Amino acid sequence: MEVGAVVLAGNNPYKTQRLGVTAEALLPIGGRPMVDWVVRALQKTEAVRRLVIVGPPELAEYYRDKEAVILVPAGSNVIESARRGLTSLGNFPWVLFATADIPLLTPAAIMDFLRRCALREADFYYPIIRREDGERKYPGVKRTYVRVRDGTFTGGNLLLIRQELFDVCAARSEKLIRARKSPLALGRQIGFTFILRFLLHLVTVAEAESRISRLLGARGAGVICPYPEIGIDVDKEADLELVRRVLVPEEEKPGGCSSGNPGGRQG
Repeated sequence: MEVGAVVLAGNNPYKTQRLGVTAEALLPIGGRPMVDWVVRALQKTEAVRRLVIVGPPELAEYYRDKEAVILVPAGSNVIESARRGLTSLGNFPWVLFATADIPLLTPAAIMDFLRRCALREADFYYPIIRREDGERKYPGVKRTYVRVRDGTFTGGNLLLIRQELFDVCAARSEKLIRARKSPLALGRQIGFTFILRFLLHLVTVAEAESRISRLLGARGAGVICPYPEIGIDVDKEADLELVRRVLVPEEEKPGGCSSGNPGGRQG
């Protein structure tokens, strides 16, 4: 499977305030902006044929002399940014979206996700990670988990979708976003019985897939992935400390020594 990739590097006001920055994609990790760790992982993935970054104008200087990177200004929200990325990406049957805040992402994790997607027939795919897989590799990492009948999962920050169906799914998503301010309207769309079963942890992954597919007007699949790096996004200081500890060797840190990097360096 060959894909075009779009990295969504627009600002989340909640995150920038918590992290004390003007643009989260520019957070420095090992002398590079955070987004560049994601970009390089995608560039090293053989299935990715073209790459677009949708982000702040400050990235233009960093990527000025770098080949094979197309930079597009971010939109006012994530869906507008995604549309801008697709316009610059060109015609690819499949598009892989990634957020800029998962610097632990690796080519191996990306390829594993794409291979698992190819085993199922769907229009869009979303990675989910079992809690035990995340805590086994990164003990103590704090994520938001959801318990269903199949287990306890957190969501990943990738999305693989047929480009021809993006507008349909985006329009349905915008409708759901507007409805979030009215619990009654949102409940009617999702289904009150489904919400109750979800709150009681009685819903299965397959049932959630079916409901999301109906809501978005396309077949969706939740793909269980063994790589927790896909779901470790940087949204607080503790997350930033974790990824710096994993990615940056001690000798590159101020006052550091050459004791090595227990997490292993990724690029």
